[in-house]
Amino acid sequence: MSKITLPIAELKPALTGISKVVNKRCTLPVLNHLKVERTKEGWTALTATDLSTFITVRMEQPSDGDPMTVLVPFEDLQKITKSCQKTDNIFLSGDQESVTIEYAVGSQGAEAKVGSLPVAEFPEIPRIKGDAIPIPDDLRQSIHQALDCSSTDETRLILNGAYIDVSHDDGHYIVGTNGSHLFSSNSFKLPLSESVIVPAHKFIGWKEFNSDGEWVLKIAPPQAKNDEAHIQISSRRWRFITRQIEGNYPNWRQVIPGDSSFKTSILFSDPDALADTIERLPDHDAKDHAIGIERVGNTVHLLWKADREQPWKQLEADAERLKGDEIKVYLNRHYLTKALRFGLNRLQLTDAMSPMRFSNEGRQLIVMPVRTSMSPTAAPHAEETAPQTTTEEQPAAPSTAAQPEKTPMVNDTTAASNAATEPVTIDAQLDLLIEEVETMKVTVQDHLTGLKTLGTKLKGIQREHKSSNKELHAVRQTLKGLQSMKL
Repeated sequence: MSKITLPIAELKPALTGISKVVNKRCTLPVLNHLKVERTKEGWTALTATDLSTFITVRMEQPSDGDPMTVLVPFEDLQKITKSCQKTDNIFLSGDQESVTIEYAVGSQGAEAKVGSLPVAEFPEIPRIKGDAIPIPDDLRQSIHQALDCSSTDETRLILNGAYIDVSHDDGHYIVGTNGSHLFSSNSFKLPLSESVIVPAHKFIGWKEFNSDGEWVLKIAPPQAKNDEAHIQISSRRWRFITRQIEGNYPNWRQVIPGDSSFKTSILFSDPDALADTIERLPDHDAKDHAIGIERVGNTVHLLWKADREQPWKQLEADAERLKGDEIKVYLNRHYLTKALRFGLNRLQLTDAMSPMRFSNEGRQLIVMPVRTSMSPTAAPHAEETAPQTTTEEQPAAPSTAAQPEKTPMVNDTTAASNAATEPVTIDAQLDLLIEEVETMKVTVQDHLTGLKTLGTKLKGIQREHKSSNKELHAVRQTLKGLQSMKL
């Protein structure tokens, strides 16, 4: 009988990567199986799927034997693999009903016979026929950073990925945002005719996938009316295929401040060392994780405190090339350390209430400030540079500590600020109404995308139901056969 050979040294990391798409709690039995296939050329590949995403890995070397395909329960194969030595091999053989796994136990051989399913039940793997687009290391880094800034809110599915924006001929962008901070990078051009969203997935950030050679991107538009568009990212041995996120990405350019709006510029000398320092400082604010940056004369301070009732404390930060006005701002410390870890060491500021920009060459991170109320315990110079109170009074007794409040990354903030000093004109009202309409369009599109995803899940449940009915019918036929037997 023909057998498929799987070296343990390759199988263990392969199962680690594939496990990122295997849902062990899934009720559709075939999704808990791996498709193990040997081609007529001798190449062996393992594939797993959750219906929306397919992950395939190819073994390093071809092996002798006839073409063969079996479905193997993931948990059984993983359990046996963990007990084997790195130098061992596993051998698979079987048919549509069962698979035999042969492996070494000490100096002896052992085998386990596990249940299987017909190969035809495994979902069809999409074939991506688009042009291959190389993704160099710097572009891959930008995709990772955009994904790190993307939203995890399932109600805003359109933001759950890295947006490759090719709408402007003068330069293409990688964008990621969750509504409170926004990353963009633009030092490249790709041979794409339409913009696309790379969905966030834990496999994309997996170390082995990123160390397996240069990435190659393929985009597959739908071939028919009811088909789904797919995106494929391949390395030397790995292939990641997933459905595209459909819908119109928000107009991210409108929240990018113009260069002329910034009044202060700070260049941090050692961003990684500063990020290490910030991560060691106590965090008094479990909600907004507020931390301050203050520029006074030729000195830059971090403002922090260990408790909400304490006054803000100063810690000098290494900075150079200070330009512009003295200023004090507060922001989410996680966004600050993220910018510094990205190597975005230039900070540009307008005032305590406006978006700030961290940048380095073609990459930038726009961060909305955290607003804090005035208090007697504020740090020195607070009366000169601290932002104005915007938080409404609460029925409870007032606290002497600063109460941070998150500022959303939308144009409503700017509009509200202008309304405090200028009369509201008809044109301004129309602009606000138009912005509300555009926001509603994006929300409706997000809901449509969510409904489509739900429809796909329902189809999977329906397929499982049909499979269960088929099994139940087979059991009934068997019982009828047993009842008709005469002893």
